[in-house]
Amino acid sequence: MDIDRPANVSFFDFVGGVQLLQREDIRTAMPVILIGICVSGAVGNLLVLLIFIRDFRNGLGSEVKALLASVASTDLVILLLCAPVRAITYYKQTWTLGSFMCNTTDWFQHSCVVAKTLILVVTTRAKHTLDSSIDTRPFHSPTWIHGALAFIWIVSMMFPIPQMLFASLLLYGRDTICVSEMPVCASDFMKLFYKIYPTATFVVPVTFCIAYYTKTLHTAVNHAPSPQHQSKVILVLLCLSSALGLMLLPEWGTFTWIRLGYNNPPVGLIIFAQVLLYACSSISPVILMTMYDDVRQGLIAIWFIATCRGSKHVPSIKCPKTEGNGAEVGVNDIANAVSQEEKTFPDVEHFWTGRRNTHIEEEQDPVPWEREEKML
Repeated sequence: MDIDRPANVSFFDFVGGVQLLQREDIRTAMPVILIGICVSGAVGNLLVLLIFIRDFRNGLGSEVKALLASVASTDLVILLLCAPVRAITYYKQTWTLGSFMCNTTDWFQHSCVVAKTLILVVTTRAKHTLDSSIDTRPFHSPTWIHGALAFIWIVSMMFPIPQMLFASLLLYGRDTICVSEMPVCASDFMKLFYKIYPTATFVVPVTFCIAYYTKTLHTAVNHAPSPQHQSKVILVLLCLSSALGLMLLPEWGTFTWIRLGYNNPPVGLIIFAQVLLYACSSISPVILMTMYDDVRQGLIAIWFIATCRGSKHVPSIKCPKTEGNGAEVGVNDIANAVSQEEKTFPDVEHFWTGRRNTHIEEEQDPVPWEREEKML
């Protein structure tokens, strides 16, 4: 993959994945790894979106759930639209997707990553303004959420515009590769920009989220009126912010390293950073399903619905009914569903009912002297 840097450019980087690799094992393994991450993450994010949509339809939504649904949607877009481009590039080892994809692929991916980070920052305001009963009252989508999401996506699409401007196709022998080249005349300004860009879109937001939720978690545990409920939700948001910061750090590090004009980092580090970026989008639904009570209970409800639909042809099995968003499905419902399968013999039941309701009249008493002795 070594290519001599042209004399009139200040940095040189591949766009859409590392190209011109000579090792066949990487060419085979990377598409498989990326496709596996893409499929598993897409399924997880789709389930999270279905659970949130079900909560909204049942009037059990909240501002935090709306923002987390936006995070899941962004992760889904990254996995379905960005990861396959890298998988194709690693398999082909050249660029085969045309000039439009070359110019927009890195710009679009950076827009999604920045938007996801900024949406997590907005969740701090949502938790600060919501009380502990937010998840049990009807949700009316406030205007500020729509305005905040629109502003976030506009800013996220404007910041990576240089990724689009400096991307171009380059002939390398008989092959075509997609690279990013920055002219020397713009190097001074762009070096300043590439110091501000990662700081404003990654370092400051992630640091703020982690610090805010750490402090809020400490307050919720020690001073909140219902610490168990509040601390669980805050812990989920803290884990999401921490996972995003740790897993995107290599990607932002290699990105800044190259664009500040230093020597190219090792190829293994670049590939590892790209894998972690997509793995971050797959980890988020796992965190929600395992730690967020509403998502976990909604997942159980969806599983019951799918199971009951598959068992409709069995008349003796009745599925447990759910109320609301399915959060009420528990051990008692399962026990009731199982007990309905047990059969009761009507003759025996009538016999014991008759025995319990039998009343012996005085005239029909076969041993009246015993009753008289008791009365004496």
